[in-house]
Amino acid sequence: MVKDDPFRCFMPYPDTPVKHAPDGPLAGLTLAVKDLFDVKGYPTGAGSPTVLAQSGIKAKTAPIVKVLLDAGARFVGKTITDELAFSMNGKNAHFGAPINPAAPDRITGGSSSGSMAAVAGKLADIALGSDTGGSVRAPASYGGLFGIRPTHGRLSLKRTWPLAESLDTPGWFARDGKTFARVADVVLGKDRSDLPETPRLLLAQDMFAQATPDAENVLRNVVQRAMPLLGQPETVKVARDIDALYWAFRWVQGRDAWNADGAMIERFQPPLGPGVAERFAFSKSVSDEDYAKGESLRKAFRTKLARLLGSDGVLILPTVPDIAPLVSATEGELEDFRNRALRLLCLSGLSGFPQVTIPAAQREEAPLGLSLIGPKGSDKSLVHFAVKFERAARIRIT
Repeated sequence: MVKDDPFRCFMPYPDTPVKHAPDGPLAGLTLAVKDLFDVKGYPTGAGSPTVLAQSGIKAKTAPIVKVLLDAGARFVGKTITDELAFSMNGKNAHFGAPINPAAPDRITGGSSSGSMAAVAGKLADIALGSDTGGSVRAPASYGGLFGIRPTHGRLSLKRTWPLAESLDTPGWFARDGKTFARVADVVLGKDRSDLPETPRLLLAQDMFAQATPDAENVLRNVVQRAMPLLGQPETVKVARDIDALYWAFRWVQGRDAWNADGAMIERFQPPLGPGVAERFAFSKSVSDEDYAKGESLRKAFRTKLARLLGSDGVLILPTVPDIAPLVSATEGELEDFRNRALRLLCLSGLSGFPQVTIPAAQREEAPLGLSLIGPKGSDKSLVHFAVKFERAARIRIT
């Protein structure tokens, strides 16, 4: 277990040995696990004192964690998550805020805040997180890491605390492409739809316009540098109405989140932290009419994106609008940035298609990620292409 935690990314649980295979494809790698996933011998707190108080010590390990352990990864601790996984800021009112090793004056992002910090801070080689609205992708961008939101439903979430079950996915972080791909080869199995070696590249013009001008310029330069090896992308428009997709995501996520946690919140009335309390209040207020509208928009967008990508297309877009907000930002400023980020992050969530973020560049000495979305079920080949893309652009952050 990690004894020194300078980035405050681990939960302070007593050390309990966790068995792992002595050899295998992930042998020699250390593993941190977000405190939403059950690990035998540990509680699962989900970033909430109320959930932690009721947890007890788990007798079984979540299947996705066991796959990693059985492949030889060595467990080094459970990481802090934003409260009930319902934030992208990395600030937990009860357990604290991990430090972003790549930019200490900026937030880690969440809700997989501790997992990102553990990998970026070299306290773990790989870390398991979860992604509903961007909880792996945003922190990975902020910390200069590879991160993935897989095809929805491809990987097991059994024995994992839910936020929004029709949107939740596991995901993982790694500092380098080789390690990132090693994990993909272990957990993903065979793709149902392999991408070609050189996919058809699509640059999402309307999504690049969602980034700040400075971030957009930096990321377009990254794409430009990759072109000699990977080809010229076609410019496309992804969404007819980005705001409509944003609200569809909010309504669906809200209804799901209240279904997951509403009964617990109403029974125990836990003191929810800033932002989290307001998001659950919104979730409770989602009407049947809004939810139905959100589901209809989700279905239509999934069909549209499937047609755009076909079986060989990869969409290029910013992961988030800019580098991580400053730690000193107000709650209002953080909420504004989150809402802007969701307009980019909701595409993968609504469609259920896989998205990989790569460590693309830096701005003001802080990391900035670029994302690739592939067709449903193309996760493994998308990971390997993302690693190839990152190498082609020669943008490794050290």
